[in-house]
Amino acid sequence: MRFALLILPAMIMMAQEKPRARDLGVPFDGTTGPLNAITDVAGIEVGHATVIQGTDVRTGVTVVFPRGKDSTDSSFAGWYSQNGNGEMTGTTWIEESGFLDSPVLITNTHSVGVVRDSYIQWHVKRHPEFRAWDMPVVAETFDGFLNDVNGFHVKTEHVFSALDAARAGKVPEGAVGGGTGMVCYGFKGGIGTSSRKAGDYTVGVLVQCNCGRRDQLTIAGVPVGREIGNRQIAQGQPGIREDVGSIIIVVATDAPLLSQQLKRLARRATMGLARTGSTSGNGSGDIFIAFSTANPGAAKAGVRDLKMLSNNDLNPIFDATVEATEEAIVNAMVGAETMTGFQGHRVVALPHDALRDALQKYNRLK
Repeated sequence: MRFALLILPAMIMMAQEKPRARDLGVPFDGTTGPLNAITDVAGIEVGHATVIQGTDVRTGVTVVFPRGKDSTDSSFAGWYSQNGNGEMTGTTWIEESGFLDSPVLITNTHSVGVVRDSYIQWHVKRHPEFRAWDMPVVAETFDGFLNDVNGFHVKTEHVFSALDAARAGKVPEGAVGGGTGMVCYGFKGGIGTSSRKAGDYTVGVLVQCNCGRRDQLTIAGVPVGREIGNRQIAQGQPGIREDVGSIIIVVATDAPLLSQQLKRLARRATMGLARTGSTSGNGSGDIFIAFSTANPGAAKAGVRDLKMLSNNDLNPIFDATVEATEEAIVNAMVGAETMTGFQGHRVVALPHDALRDALQKYNRLK
């Protein structure tokens, strides 16, 4: 039997009831916002469409709106490629203009085109007066181990569903949306999020993690991957692949930062990724984008009055970015469940009991 499942708004609260890393006693630095999610930055909305069909289709779409789906206002932004074996469309215009003019959409590698085109269709339907160009930001990671990636199963209706479902509030994590078929450090990966307070400002991070080798996995400074080892590999699974995945990291803040400062912020996501053990292997597409919800109307015509945080005051924002990135990655893995997919491939979830045992061994269990 073939079936399709879309994550709808009514299911969001159920999805969020799963334990998160802090619930298991994982210690993290910094102070989170109330939701410990990218949506702690006011105005941000996140939507997912999860596509599961039969035994071979495990994929989807995730969307992050900087100012909500009803806004057409641009945001200052910057991007950074730590390792470029991946794709994020629209970045040449971000580099040129300093602005993000669309939501950030994330999917699988071979669905970037349909997601891009579908977003433009959705945008034009909502704003028929729109007559300018549209260069949306669509990023990808490869889900071909668990998903029939060459079957092109992400359709326009799935993209519309993710866009229409975008909401503020709690964000479902794990094997949802674009993260449905992803593998991270040899365990089931997917979507994760976290936030940090930085004085008067908030930094939020959302990741789609699909990177790393199991032996690299480090959590709260503990070599969790080596401690767990291969004991959780399912029978019949053809081993754990090398670092041929990718990770997309979206960093958001309400701090008044300009595009060059946001590029600096995007680069700091690398340090949060490194805390979890990744060395950004040759086959990995590790691409990061950062935007600010401050300075509304900055892209409008005419002379604009802007606010900018001094470079001398950026260190707390940098700290918050690194800390939230690290926790978002761990949350993605903690929130994911064991999955069987394409050609019977099976990827186990990070076992919560073994994670707690490893943290306890190193006196790191909170």
